[in-house]
Amino acid sequence: MKIVKHSGNIVEYSPTKLKQSLLKSGASQMVVSSILKTIEKEIYEGISTKQIYKMAFSLLKKIASSHAARYNLKEAIRLLGPAGFFFEKYIARLFVSENYQTITNLTLQGKCVSHEIDVLIKKNDIIAMIECKFHMGKDANSDVKVPMYILSRFNDLKENRHTIFTRNDFISKCWIATNNRFTSDAIEFARCSKLNLLSWNYPENNNLKTKNDTHHLYPVTCMTTLSLAEKDKLLVMDVILVKEVINNSECLEKIGLSSNRIKNVLKEASELCEYI
Repeated sequence: MKIVKHSGNIVEYSPTKLKQSLLKSGASQMVVSSILKTIEKEIYEGISTKQIYKMAFSLLKKIASSHAARYNLKEAIRLLGPAGFFFEKYIARLFVSENYQTITNLTLQGKCVSHEIDVLIKKNDIIAMIECKFHMGKDANSDVKVPMYILSRFNDLKENRHTIFTRNDFISKCWIATNNRFTSDAIEFARCSKLNLLSWNYPENNNLKTKNDTHHLYPVTCMTTLSLAEKDKLLVMDVILVKEVINNSECLEKIGLSSNRIKNVLKEASELCEYI
């Protein structure tokens, strides 16, 4: 059976691929088998992957909100836009979880011109800059022009000493982070130029997806018990991760949730982060 991807490309429906994504949500084999059977009864020639995703998400949510939230992770990261400001904060949180010091949105003077840097990180006296490339489009990729451009900025900045974590710091490494994917040329250029990349699927064993699964670094935008407006309010309050909701439940009162809804949100958050 042929289905239509977000890009408009027509591909063969793969129950195996859908099964794998459902299992990664935390749902059991029995639940996943039941969902697959239900979906296979509903799908038809030419159905979009978006419609299949909606069906799977709805069925998962009936079983457990936390399963649906995990399944919704890629979309949840996209909801940190449209400007990408909250995505930058999210990336900083990922590095904090790995014991880095972080600073966001700092303007530094290079040898030739000044540059606004999205995130700066420090660990073991090594300082790196991180440039974040946020895409609202689901099929948008960061091509080779991105690392080429950022390499020139890095080269300009590493020539100078800066006031960052101390008054006499220099930047010796550079990262590029995106919520989508890098093209093969972008990856090859970055490897050759010794730039570090982080995307939804790269590096293979230490990407956005695996970092979330390993350390439970889910953004609040993945939660199914909150409305879009409520998620936006939390982001404005600098509550970026689901873990931060658990550790600061007062933020839920501040955005106007009733005591009953707070219980439901905290239940989903605890299950999502496996705190139960």
